[in-house]
Amino acid sequence: MAGADPGSPSGAGIGVAVELERLRGTLEAGFARVDGSLALLVQRSDQTDKQLADMESRLDSLERARWPLASIAALTASGGLALAIWQLTGH
Repeated sequence: MAGADPGSPSGAGIGVAVELERLRGTLEAGFARVDGSLALLVQRSDQTDKQLADMESRLDSLERARWPLASIAALTASGGLALAIWQLTGH
């Protein structure tokens, strides 16, 4: 077989086997590259999900801290109105 003629049927079979092996190696390398890229995308997606959850919790805490400001403004306005009415009545 080592001295087989490439034009003979056994020589052609060896050439096909070699080309198939090269194709297999190329496909394995390509799949490994794609798997690596997918793993990187999954990692970035997980990081983005964590950042989004962190931002949502920070926004929730800011919204909870903000509600007293509107109440304080309403109370101040009501107090100012009451004082103005009191002064208009002549007291």
